[in-house]
Amino acid sequence: MDLKAQLKAAVEAAAAELGMPVDAAIQETPANKPGDYGTPAAFQMAKAAGGNPAQIAAQLAQTVKLPAGIRRVEAAGPFLNFFLDVGAFVRTVVDTPFTLPSQGGKVIIEHTSVNPNKELHVGHLRNVVLGDSMARIFRAAGHEVEVQNYIDDTGRQAAESIYAMEHYGRTWDGAQKYDHWLGEGYVKLNADPQKAELETEIREVMHKLEAGLLRPVVEQTVKAQLETCFRIGAHYDLLVWESDVVGSGFLDQAMNILEGSPFASRPAEGKFAGAFVMDVSQFMPGLEEPNVVLRRSDGTAMYVAKDIGYQFWKFGLFEGMKFAPFMQDPAGHTIWTSHPAGEPDTARRFGHAAEVINVIDSRQKHPQMLVKSSLGVAGHQEREARSIHLSYEFVNLNGQTISGRKGITLAVDGALEEAARRGFAELSAKNPDLASRDDAPEIARRIGVGALRFAMLKNEPSRTFDFDLEKASSLNGDTAPYVQYAAVRAANILRRAQEAGHAVDGRGADWDALPDVDLILAKQVARLPEVVAQAVRAHSPHGVAQYALDLATSLNAWYNAKDRQGKPATNVLQSDEGLREARLALVARVRRAFEDTLDLIGIEIPAAM
Repeated sequence: MDLKAQLKAAVEAAAAELGMPVDAAIQETPANKPGDYGTPAAFQMAKAAGGNPAQIAAQLAQTVKLPAGIRRVEAAGPFLNFFLDVGAFVRTVVDTPFTLPSQGGKVIIEHTSVNPNKELHVGHLRNVVLGDSMARIFRAAGHEVEVQNYIDDTGRQAAESIYAMEHYGRTWDGAQKYDHWLGEGYVKLNADPQKAELETEIREVMHKLEAGLLRPVVEQTVKAQLETCFRIGAHYDLLVWESDVVGSGFLDQAMNILEGSPFASRPAEGKFAGAFVMDVSQFMPGLEEPNVVLRRSDGTAMYVAKDIGYQFWKFGLFEGMKFAPFMQDPAGHTIWTSHPAGEPDTARRFGHAAEVINVIDSRQKHPQMLVKSSLGVAGHQEREARSIHLSYEFVNLNGQTISGRKGITLAVDGALEEAARRGFAELSAKNPDLASRDDAPEIARRIGVGALRFAMLKNEPSRTFDFDLEKASSLNGDTAPYVQYAAVRAANILRRAQEAGHAVDGRGADWDALPDVDLILAKQVARLPEVVAQAVRAHSPHGVAQYALDLATSLNAWYNAKDRQGKPATNVLQSDEGLREARLALVARVRRAFEDTLDLIGIEIPAAM
């Protein structure tokens, strides 16, 4: 139920009837002001058409047709304030599930893209969680979503880890997770004072990677990394390998498209003589040097040219890649991969996006702007507008910059286990019965996954933060266990009610008996569609994580509310008949809101806490 949207439409219809069209903003009124929602629309109307804002507000109040759930409207000077019908509003919230209409056009989200030479650490985790949460949010918002994971199988890091196996005579015995074992060789090689003398041999490994001769080794690493991603709850549709992007001719096809642009040229003289150059001055104003070399005069391509080709393919500007099944995830969903021996995508199953979101750290801001601008250069302005870089800052560890090369890391696998152990230990200290439950390991797992995912989401992506495992797994503060605990509290209320034989589905409810304290909680539940819509517009899941905290805080405030005599004001099971049933139905709706919200950010609710 999006009552604010209904109010916006009602105010705009009334304004049009008065001959003063307006784009009305609907806001919650401050706690010390009358009403539940308000609008300053009269100010805008007076500014555009002339007149007294207070008089226009009075005219609006007489003209507006109130949607269901609004009891009355009044003009307060130049403002229009709306008062909810508590019973009708809460009942509508209870009866309305969280759904959003289907949207047209596929959204491709590329995330993870960890070099296949080591295990994932908590710095990588921010990328995984941001991307996976965005995929969940866009699906909930009604979009078709395709999740891609780019595998850099020809890069130096993969070559160094593979070379370390041979150079140090390392053999994997299966006792250690493969990606962890491989990463140890990478760290050892980069700490070796003789490394510079090994450059020729390392480059030979790079050539073998480029020729596809070592792909099985890289695939083994990727599968080990994906095990970690599955543990954290991430899902993928397609793995795209860099060697396949190069081998499929994406670079040449993209350059052919750009050749026809008035913003691309091959200068005959000057410092760019003989090179293929893209002028981005119209698309990235203010650059000291707006001419971007895509191919050098000797014909070799710049790295960003490959990214441009990949982006053009994502938008369906050309075909050319082949695909094959790679593996199944724990839910039985097939993950596909690009592969030179695969089948052509005759069904246009992959790519062909209406919007592309690349989750890449802030160091890639300039290259990603060039990729975006290249679509404008090619004459695809709409696609340029829908080419999105979800940029994020780094995660530090105990005040240090994370470095896989130097071994300054915290592996995600270990962090998951430690977060689960710490969170469950804190819970068990409060509730000793938890340790004896058959599902204790599952409770601990959900706490651990929730703690790590929420720690990556609670800060805006543009903020650097220091990861603290102890704080992330705490029951107090802005953490997942705090939110999970509130959700379990709601479930416990419902369980006790059902054990006492009370209905929790609204049967026998006296909605008109609900006081304002219950209205405040219902208003928080009603915000979710607006929160999701804002997350889609902002291309960031941060607001959903904040909403989860707000919902938990609202439930706890409602649960602990006192009347004027200092007695509990919301003891559900001791409420009068009718009021009790209405409150139980509201609590059941709050519980569903927790499930809906946490699912958007990949967090599960434990059975007990």
